[in-house]
Parts: sequence; structure tokens; C-alpha cells
Amino acid sequence: MRNELLVHSLVPRSPFLVPDGICYTISIIESRAPGAETKMARYLFSWKIGGEAGFGIKSAGLMFSKMCNRAGFEVFGYDEYPSLIRGGHNSHQVTVSKTPVASTAENIDILVALNTETIKRHTHELSHGGALIYDPATTTVTLSPQLRERNLKLVAVPLAAMTRQALGSIVMRNIVALGATQALVSLPFGILAGVIKKTLAHKQAEIVAANVKAAKLGFDEVSKQLEKLDFKLKLEATTQPEELLLTGNDALSLGALAAGMQMYVAYPMTPSSSILHYLASQAVSQKIVVKHAEDEISVINMGLGASHAGVRTMIGTSGGGFSLMVESLGLAGITETPLVIVEAQRPGPATGLPTWTEQGDLRFVLHAAQGEFPRIVVAPGDHEECFYMTAEAFNWADRYQVPVIILTDKFLAESVRTVLPFDPKRVWIDRGKARMSDAAIARMKDYQRYRVAPDGISPRSIPGQKNGIYLANSDEHDTYGFSNEESANRIAQVRKRAAKFAKASEEINGAKLYGNPRARLTVVGWGSTKGPILDALSWLPRRMQRKINFLHINVVWPFPSEAVHRILKRSKRALLIENNSTAQLGGLIRQQTGIYMEHKMLKFDGRPLYPLDIKERILSMH
Repeated sequence: MRNELLVHSLVPRSPFLVPDGICYTISIIESRAPGAETKMARYLFSWKIGGEAGFGIKSAGLMFSKMCNRAGFEVFGYDEYPSLIRGGHNSHQVTVSKTPVASTAENIDILVALNTETIKRHTHELSHGGALIYDPATTTVTLSPQLRERNLKLVAVPLAAMTRQALGSIVMRNIVALGATQALVSLPFGILAGVIKKTLAHKQAEIVAANVKAAKLGFDEVSKQLEKLDFKLKLEATTQPEELLLTGNDALSLGALAAGMQMYVAYPMTPSSSILHYLASQAVSQKIVVKHAEDEISVINMGLGASHAGVRTMIGTSGGGFSLMVESLGLAGITETPLVIVEAQRPGPATGLPTWTEQGDLRFVLHAAQGEFPRIVVAPGDHEECFYMTAEAFNWADRYQVPVIILTDKFLAESVRTVLPFDPKRVWIDRGKARMSDAAIARMKDYQRYRVAPDGISPRSIPGQKNGIYLANSDEHDTYGFSNEESANRIAQVRKRAAKFAKASEEINGAKLYGNPRARLTVVGWGSTKGPILDALSWLPRRMQRKINFLHINVVWPFPSEAVHRILKRSKRALLIENNSTAQLGGLIRQQTGIYMEHKMLKFDGRPLYPLDIKERILSMH
């Protein structure tokens, strides 16, 4: 049964539903999960497969996720891999639950080891009574005294020999292991067979048949061992929910398409690369231009050129690539050219940890480029927000004629999870003054692109429109776009651009409060911390849940100062949770509200936040 969301106000469930584009002050949401008054049920189980790169680790993880979803369960999958062109140790972990799950488990219940390295790295993560699936012919199992005390189930399966028996490649060991897992948790083999056939439908029939046979061999082998193994976890398949299984980058890409994006430009950079891959696969059917540029400087300049011509454009990168875009970001600011920029964070500085996760770029994107000009910074917290907030980002870019930066990170961008289908009716296209009609421009006796308007938003023509000529100038300019260094003109133009930000601040609010508005303890986070925090809170006893709420900030700039100040002042204590070492949101809160966040939980080792760690920290403060 799905968690029930109760909205304690008369405001719409989402700002995207408001016809006039105005976001109300705050939405108060309580998450109720049925069936646990004293202690919330945790995940059903967590499964991990590990091995050398190139041996189908990720594909096996995705098929396992599909298998569990078809059996009626919610899933959340997360990859870990080294920053190597080829080789190194890879793993994919899938967390399975009866209710929606938005985080990865800190322990695992089933470990599939395709090599000895996996056993060395991950066996200590196995929970008490957990199972280790391995090939005794190719891997060595050595358990420490502490691990022996956990009553682990050693499931020996001749993975390599079975691939040969199925007349398949050695790579198909992952498929044998999936069959073994299917039997271990007592799910019908037909579910896995269906997933294999659909996933490999583009392959030759004999290849599909070999994979199904390999999976069945693994399934039969473990079925014979079940009674002896006495593995406690048994699953029962239920009705398959109508859900999507996708990554945060997939959801973001779909949001851009729903918003009418016409061009995407990028240079591949983890963890944003899969946006380029997915949109390139959809370019012909969606009639969009997808460009792989030679570097990030070209990326943003191509994006600006397309947007200048009236094309809804998005560009994508990570922190290192965004560093190269900074000067042209200022060009977008002074020419008031709308542009949507995806900045998928990873740990820095420099190359840092290229394939791991962190929230270290918040302060950077807030202040990137010389001088002062308005921008909007969006930080979606989950896959649903990736879709709807990306669609809204295009509206904000056009409406305020500013760059809008979407901050994600590796944890959100590359994690795969089950979500309800998105509702395209919640998305509409608002281009503001970004595309004036020929008739409107003709009625202007004296068209001034940068005319000082009360709301700071000037009329905008598109190249080729009659009577709409202007100069898009990187120097400070007058109302026509011609360079002008006079004091009065400079003051007028700076104030005009600032007025747009003031208007955006009135209309956009990025603070959402989950839980009891009168709770004594407020947990504060931004962006992708949303999933782990909400999962952690759902595990607390009901009596404690009423005393704790969660303030999530998903639009970081303009900062929702009034809402944040009001909520934190009402709370007795607050806990800040971030994936960085300097509490960047905490500093922003103090800057904008004067409130110092004394209690912090900061993680910056490149690994995601675990709900159990959050829960324990909350209990230590309660």
C-alpha cells in the first residue's frame, strides 16, 4: 500500500498547478504510512551485485529492479564505480520496499559476488542472516570471526559453468545470478524470464534463449538448496503497479521535453552525461536538436546563440565544465538571455571524485561570473521534482529573462527508482515577454530592448522580427543595446536587472515543510537529501513523528527567507543535513535570516546519506 500524503492547507499540492505562476508561502505535508503505530517498517531487503567493469553489473541491477517492480514492489537502485575509462570494481545496489523508497540502504541482505574483490569489499555490509551468492570455482570466501557470527548463508552456484552450459558468454554470469536470486527470495521464475525477453528483445532469438536458459539454471540450482539454506526472506508477488522506472536524469530530460525544449547542448561529463545520451536517442522522434559540442565553452555559447534566436534551450555539465562556462554565464546575465543550465554536482575541487556524489557547488553557482546579475537556482529533491521543476525552469528563464541553474548531484542524477507516471497536464508553457508578436512590436513606435520597465522585464524581440532590431552587447548598454558608460545609465540598468530578481522573489518560494508545523525539532536539507531524510523520518515511531518535521529547500535562489525564518523560529531545535563539509546551506540560512544552524550532520566522503544514520542522529537529539 502506498504512503498517503495529506496536505494540511488549502493551497495547491504543487506550485506548478497555480495558473498565475505564483507559489504560495508554504505547503505543509504529513507522510502517513499504514500499519505501524510504534515502529515503522523498514525496507524489505537490499540486494547488491559487484564485479569487474564490463561484466554487466549495471544491466543486472536494472533487470533486478524491473523484476521486483513487476512483482509489485517499489525499488531504488544506485551505482558505484571508479573514475576509470575501463576496468575497476563496479557495484549496483537495489533497495526493495512495499512502500515508496527514495534512498539506498546502509546494509545489504543479498550479495552477488562475481569476483573475489566483491567479497573483500562488501561482505562486511551483509546483515545478520544475509546471503552471499558466489561461484566457488572462481571466487574465494574468507570470513572473519565477526562475520561468522552473523549466520551468513553461503550460496554456492557454478556461475561460469552454467553460462557454458547455456551456450552463452562468460558475461552471462550476471543472468545466472539473477535466476539464483529469484529462487532465493521465492519469486516465480516467469517474472524474470519476462524481464529478460523484454530487455533483450532487440537481440537475436538464440541470444535471448541462451539468457533465459542461463537464468533458469541458476534458479533451479538454488531451488534445490533452499531447504538447507533456511534463508528467512520470502517474497510474495502482488499486482504490478503502473509505475515508471527511471533515473533522475531521465526524469529531468522528460521534464525538458514536456516544456517544449527545442535544443540541448552538452559535453559529456559525469554525472550529467546520460541526459545527453537519452535526449540524443529521442532527437528524431521529438524533433529536437541535440549537439555534442567540443568543450563546455562552446556548449554555453551555442546555447546562448540558440536562445537568442528564440529557441528554448538547455545545456548540461558538472562542476568542472560549469567552471569553463562562467564568463558566458555573465554574458547571459547582461544580455538578459534566458537559458536553462543543468549542473550535476560531484566532489571537487579539480577532478576530485568524478564518479561519486556531493553537494559542494551551491555557493559556486550562486556567485559564478563577475559582477552582479539575477539568476535562479533550482535544486530538485527527487525524481518527481526533477520532472516538474525542470519544466518550470524553462518558464522562469523566459519569464524573467535570466539563466536558471538546475543543481542535481550524482546520487539524484544516476539513481533509478519507481515513480508514478508524470502528469503532463501539470506542465504548461509560459514564455512571458520572451517572444513578442510581430504585431506587438509593430505597435511600438520606438522599440527599446532594454527599456526600463517597472518590473525590470523589458520587451524582447527575436532576430528577424520587423522593427525589433537591437544590439545584444556584452558591455554595459543603453535601452537600445549600444555601449554606454554614463553613470545614470549604469545605475538604471543595474536597478532594472535587479528588479527582475525582486519580482521573482515575490513569486517563487522554494520552501516545503513536511510533517507537523508545530513540531519541536526541524530537520533542514536541500536538493537530494530529501529522499534519505523522509525515509529516515518514516521509520520513527508515530509518537515521535508528530514531534519532528522536515524543511526542504528546492529553490535555493531566490532564497525563501521569510518562510525559512518563520519555521526555524517556531521550532525549538533544528538539525541541518548536507552532503558537503562546510554547511553551505547553513551559511546561506545565516546570511539570509540571521539564524545560526548549531546542529549539523555533514557527509562528504562521496557516498550518499543513509536513512539509518539520519535516524540515529535525530534520536540523539530528541
